[in-house]
Amino acid sequence: MFTSDKLLKRHILYNLIGAAFLAVFGAVYEAFSHGVYSYFMIYAFSFPLLLGAIPYTILLIKGKNPGWVFLNLWNAAIAAFSAGSVFVGVLEIYGTTNSLVTVYPIVGCALALISPLALVKPILSAKE
Repeated sequence: MFTSDKLLKRHILYNLIGAAFLAVFGAVYEAFSHGVYSYFMIYAFSFPLLLGAIPYTILLIKGKNPGWVFLNLWNAAIAAFSAGSVFVGVLEIYGTTNSLVTVYPIVGCALALISPLALVKPILSAKE
């Protein structure tokens, strides 16, 4: 079992790797898009960086233990925002639309709003 510091460090590392992957993916995708670009694709890396790595680093510095339920819900929100941003970017570069693009921000916001409930009364913490 991971201690809370190791757990937070692992989540920071995974979010930094995810941000780097999305930055490289967006650059490569747009290099082959014949001059067409999308801001959703360009800035898709910012979700794991701004919503993941930075808040987790602050929690690590302050010595807080959010618990794995909060971390899983929050990471799912980050994944929903990131996947939605890439999906919208691909559709914009391709030149089409889809009604499913509204699902990603709704799911991301719902997960981001539900996750602090795990902080109020932790169901299972990382220490268990």
